[in-house]
Amino acid sequence: MRSIRQLAKRYPVQLLCAVFDVSRSSYYAYLARCRRVNVQRLLLRRRVNELFTQSRSAAGSRSIAAMLQAEGTVIGRFKVRALMKE
Repeated sequence: MRSIRQLAKRYPVQLLCAVFDVSRSSYYAYLARCRRVNVQRLLLRRRVNELFTQSRSAAGSRSIAAMLQAEGTVIGRFKVRALMKE
């Protein structure tokens, strides 16, 4: 879908969807999902960055996940890792 999104600036969406064998409705539903801002995820990302900074950039995803779990947040290390990459 990202490929279609990038190429849509140069080629018609209908043609790209046909080439990639994706229905247009699925493509536009994908775009709608991308546009929605997940406020909870943004707040969680900010908290992960705060904890990382407080640890003087030493804590990894496991440590930060443990810190968040101690605060009562239900989260796994893989989600923390993804948030750290963002």
